[in-house]
Amino acid sequence: MRRNNEIIAGLDIGTTKIACIIGEVSNDGIDIIGIGSHPSRGLRKGVVINIDATINSIQKAVEEAELMAGCEVNTVYAGIAGGHIQGFNSHGIVAVNKEKEVRTGDLARVVDAARAVAIPMDRQVLHVIPQEYIIDEQDGIKEPLGMTGVRLEAKVHVVTAAVTSVENIVKCAKSCDLEVADIVLEQLASSEAVLEADEKELGVAVVDIGGGTTDIAIYNQGSLVHTAVLSLGGNHLTNDIAVGLRTPMAEAERIKQRFGCALTERVNPEETIEVPSVGGRPPRILSREILSEIVEPRVEEIFAYVAREIKDSGCEELIAGGVVVTGGTTILDNMPELAEQVLGVPVRRGMPRDVGGLVDVVRNPKFATGVGLVEYGASTDERAIFEHDREGMYGRLMGRMKQWVTAMF
Repeated sequence: MRRNNEIIAGLDIGTTKIACIIGEVSNDGIDIIGIGSHPSRGLRKGVVINIDATINSIQKAVEEAELMAGCEVNTVYAGIAGGHIQGFNSHGIVAVNKEKEVRTGDLARVVDAARAVAIPMDRQVLHVIPQEYIIDEQDGIKEPLGMTGVRLEAKVHVVTAAVTSVENIVKCAKSCDLEVADIVLEQLASSEAVLEADEKELGVAVVDIGGGTTDIAIYNQGSLVHTAVLSLGGNHLTNDIAVGLRTPMAEAERIKQRFGCALTERVNPEETIEVPSVGGRPPRILSREILSEIVEPRVEEIFAYVAREIKDSGCEELIAGGVVVTGGTTILDNMPELAEQVLGVPVRRGMPRDVGGLVDVVRNPKFATGVGLVEYGASTDERAIFEHDREGMYGRLMGRMKQWVTAMF
């Protein structure tokens, strides 16, 4: 754990917004002391498509958070999402040292063995998360240090990302005079903020619905067992509203956040909303029920894809604790209720928890990833600045060429 009064900053680089959350480590945990948020103009489906626009949004969000916190930020934990993210489970085996007592070096070796899988040169490993250890066929071990044995195995979950997407995030941060301490999978960060320990143990799925993507993380027996990213999000809702109500995108986003409801049956038929028109035409008064009839099918579609992903992953029987939905899009009325109908399991809305300071402000699903990044940083030991491509694509290519030459001659 970090020392008291240390400042940790999380940078949630999302499709709709870029949020900077600044936390301070205290005796009681983490106090949130600064929050900055700015509309994101340079990303599409979680991936940077405009460097300059992204840099500008990051600067604005960080400056706002620094002003509120009264301190300067030099290092951040940055979140990453997008369809390029891939996760898979792996298995490694090593022999325990000659003293037959598991030590830190043995754990490092078995995790390295588990991560030693062939991945394309345009991808890199972001996380290698241990699920359980096995010593001499005794499974279910979470803390093997000091145990006696001859054979040590590790089951891990490996998360990889496109090298170019990671490099672009690091480049944008450096252009804002920020060093990246680590790149963190966004649903992993959100899980840190919204899940209880007993939920992870029993089995739970986190569904983080952002602007451009829906990120899924499934936990069982306290360990991460599956991750996935779906290229559907709140922006699809906004676009549907803009087309269906014939209103500008900015107004559609405002209407969605203020009046959106995921279940039409829960809307009062007599309730009305004012909808601005395009092309200078006068605004119209429409029933809120019409808005809900546009929103409900799209939200239902998102959860149908989530249900299919959970089923295809083979984790359908592992989520006895139900589903936790979080992210900016989940502020819509009755979204957990619709999710329960589609998924067939208990669903709750996830808010950041176990933090102090500006609690009233951050207790919102849209800040779950940012708060989770701070919590992730606080739980991580002091480490070097993130190396976005440890070997480099060129270095890996030269290494493979040497192997070919050696094999031929």
